[in-house]
Amino acid sequence: MTPWPYLDVHQSRTHEPTPYEYKLAATLEEVFTKEGHELADVIRGLNSRQVHAPDGIPWTEDTFRAEMHRLGA
Repeated sequence: MTPWPYLDVHQSRTHEPTPYEYKLAATLEEVFTKEGHELADVIRGLNSRQVHAPDGIPWTEDTFRAEMHRLGA
């Protein structure tokens, strides 16, 4: 019987998360817990907490989708 290959939780990571990425992840967890999972809930939650897009402007659905794509989420 062949054992299952080892799965590293961070196997697709190319670098350690930046402070921005850690803050975004923590804020997303909070938004998901308190406000909901719909994209509109996420955008509203991030903007109300002033956790903005990398360029410093408030999130839109398009900028959020683009950033998640860039981050590989």
